[in-house]
Amino acid sequence: MAGICDIEVVVFDVLGTMVDETSGLRAAIREAVPASDDASADELLTLWQQHVELEQQRIAQGLRAYANTEIIDEEAAQRVVGEAGLADPATVARLATAGQRLPPWDDSVAGIERLAKQFPVLGLSNAGRTALLRLNAHAGLRWHQALSSEAVLAYKPAPEVYQLAIDTAGCPPERVLMVAAHAWDLRGAQAAGMRTAYVQRPVGDPPTSSDVFDLRCSGLDELATALTAR
Repeated sequence: MAGICDIEVVVFDVLGTMVDETSGLRAAIREAVPASDDASADELLTLWQQHVELEQQRIAQGLRAYANTEIIDEEAAQRVVGEAGLADPATVARLATAGQRLPPWDDSVAGIERLAKQFPVLGLSNAGRTALLRLNAHAGLRWHQALSSEAVLAYKPAPEVYQLAIDTAGCPPERVLMVAAHAWDLRGAQAAGMRTAYVQRPVGDPPTSSDVFDLRCSGLDELATALTAR
């Protein structure tokens, strides 16, 4: 607890941490490809996720100019629909915006509301500006401010994305807490000097035995209790 007593601003990852990206995308794929069973829907979901990850890596490596998630998601949707043997442009267009209609975890909305009574609360997402706006509205996530990595033309874990949050917070990085369900995200935040809190979700990237984060919580209720009972 002593390590987080001086936190001034709380920053949340969004995709996977505040919304259930995996279930939301799977449901959208099932809607786009009604004939798909669970196994084939999971295969198509993996195809989507692999495309997004690969393209973001290519951008990070300088092999591709920055493209926001709306562009990459449309590419992923085209690949999924093509793999399923469909060619309906309306189906592709609908599926391409699936990332804007992801369901929040059960504790997300209340968790933000509780913490926002005591701290400035920011969202920090790889989702593009417009996608993030629509996602927040759909999921009912009420931030003091939502930051898209599109502002710096990069994707987490690029250091400039975390610096965006630090600059917006307007305080030293050690007084800014990054909250995520992805250990890779928290490692990036640590490298920028931020404090870190891992929140367990059914999906995500759990910490390894070598990870040392300031907090590890089973959910946002536990996180809020740790931060507000000071």
